[in-house]
Amino acid sequence: MSANSESIKQMLASEDLGERLRAVNQIRELEDKKIAFELAQTAIKDRNTRVRYAAVSQMDTLGGQDLQKSLELLLESLHNDPEPDVQAAAADCLGALKLTEAFEDLQKLYYSTPEWLVKFSIVATLGELGDPRSFDLLTEALNSDNDLVQTAAISSLGELGDFRAVELLVPYATNADWQIRYRVVQAMSSLGGDRARATLESLAKDDVEAVAKEAQSYL
Repeated sequence: MSANSESIKQMLASEDLGERLRAVNQIRELEDKKIAFELAQTAIKDRNTRVRYAAVSQMDTLGGQDLQKSLELLLESLHNDPEPDVQAAAADCLGALKLTEAFEDLQKLYYSTPEWLVKFSIVATLGELGDPRSFDLLTEALNSDNDLVQTAAISSLGELGDFRAVELLVPYATNADWQIRYRVVQAMSSLGGDRARATLESLAKDDVEAVAKEAQSYL
């Protein structure tokens, strides 16, 4: 049976968790994105984490229906949802929607949360957000003791496009972790300039084939 807004609305009000999960997944199938956006707002307030997560995760595609309302909803989830997974999904969507108004909220949560997953999502989304104010936070994230946060910082500095990042990233071109070197290649290719090119030329001779081939593709 194809999804329709009335049946989804009824399912979202069900006491049965399975029904509510099916409902929030069926929201993706609706052709009318305005109605889908309205139904997602109901699901974001669900008492179950999985339902809220599924609903928040759809905001990157539905949020364009009303960016101001999306900002309010995502900030509410970012700050007040008790589950790190939902907070992380909210951070992801804020970046996808380019809601630069959320920068200070993202920055504040980065420094206050103990959850590595939330930190990771914030660092990753700052590159997509593209706000130049992110540079200092991303620079600090480079020194994270969490490898995933560190790797995300390298990628986001590349996306941000601030040429000051080149000198910061050069030392990571010889990091023992080949995945970090791989991300350095991608970041340097975005940043450009003589110093970045020299780093790419060095990485084009990397012992790990994936790193070397990626660097060669940009030369």
